[in-house]
Amino acid sequence: MSSSRTISLMRFLIEEQRAHPHINADLRLLIEVVARACKTISIAVGKGDLGGLLGEAGSGNVQGEAQQKLDVLSNEILLEANAWGGHLAGCASEEMDDPHPIPDVYPKGNYLLLFDPLDGSSNIDVNISVGTIFSVLRCPDGVTEPRVEHYCQAGTTQVAAGYTVYGPSTLLVLTLGHGTHVFTLDRELGSFVLTRRDVKIPAETREFAINMSNQRHWEAPMQRYIDDLLAGQQGPRGKDFNMRWVASMVADVHRILTRGGIFIYPWDKKDAAKPGKLRLMYEANPMAFIVEQAGGKATTGRERILDLQPTALHQRVPVFLGSSAEVDAAMAYHREHDSQS
Repeated sequence: MSSSRTISLMRFLIEEQRAHPHINADLRLLIEVVARACKTISIAVGKGDLGGLLGEAGSGNVQGEAQQKLDVLSNEILLEANAWGGHLAGCASEEMDDPHPIPDVYPKGNYLLLFDPLDGSSNIDVNISVGTIFSVLRCPDGVTEPRVEHYCQAGTTQVAAGYTVYGPSTLLVLTLGHGTHVFTLDRELGSFVLTRRDVKIPAETREFAINMSNQRHWEAPMQRYIDDLLAGQQGPRGKDFNMRWVASMVADVHRILTRGGIFIYPWDKKDAAKPGKLRLMYEANPMAFIVEQAGGKATTGRERILDLQPTALHQRVPVFLGSSAEVDAAMAYHREHDSQS
C-alpha cells in the first residue's frame, strides 16, 4: 500500500463514523485507546527476556490458572489506558473476578469493555505469537455503576470487537459490524495502518485446528467427525485434511481468517463439570463476531454462539468457528448424534 493511499486507524474510524450513524465519537475514542494500549503491550512482548517479563507472576486468576508476568502487566496497561477517557462505564477482564469500576474522579461514558489481555500467554516463554482480544457493549440506559448482569449481554449486542496478534508484525483485526478489517502496526510511524479491508474467510477448507491430545475425552460425534477428517481422501469426506494447532487462539483464528479452516475447542469429559474451555464473554463472543463479519460461522457445535444469553461473567462454552461449510459439516455430526440419542 503506497504512502499516498495509507489509511490510518484514526482515519478509518472517522470515515466509518460518517458512514454509520451508530458509530459515535466515544466509540471511536474507545477503539483508539485500546489500540494504543495494545501498542504498549506489543513493545513489552517484543522485549521478552530483555524486559525481565518472562515467567510466572506467582499469582493465579479467577479460573485458577497461573498468571504470567505479561498477563498481569497487559491487564494493568488496558485498565490504566481506559480509566480516564470518559468513554467507558466500566470494564471486565478475564484476569479479574469482578467487573472493574471507573474511578469516581473520572467522567463515565456509555460503553462496557471486556478483554482477555494476553491470550495464549502459556506460549510466551517459547516465543510463539500471543495476542489481546476485546469486546465492546453498550451500557444499559440509566446505569452508572454497572454490575455483572449488565455485562451479561448476548453476543449479538456487541458494537465492536477485535484482537491483536503480537507476531512477526503486530496486527489489529477489527469489526464494527460492517465487515472485518486488518491493520498492521507501522513501527516507524507508530500507528496502525489499514492493510486488508473486508476480509472474507473461504467457505471450504482442508485445514482444522484442535488439541488432539484431548481426543479420548471427546463426545461420540466429535470422535466420529475427526476420524472422518483423518481418513482423508479414502474416507467419507473424500479429501485430505491438514491439522494446524498453535495453542494460541488469536494465532489459530488469524490463520483461519487469512486462508480458511476450522478452529475447534469442544466440550470434553476431562473436566465434565465445565461446559467448555473457552470463555464466552472474553473469547468466544468477540471472535464469533469477527468471524461472522468475515463470512464465516461460529457455533458451540449445536447453536450459534452470538445467540447465547450469558449467565455468568466467566461462563465457558465449546467453540467451533471458521469456514462456513466446515462448521456446518461439524454441526451435522452433532445433530445426527442427538437425533439418535
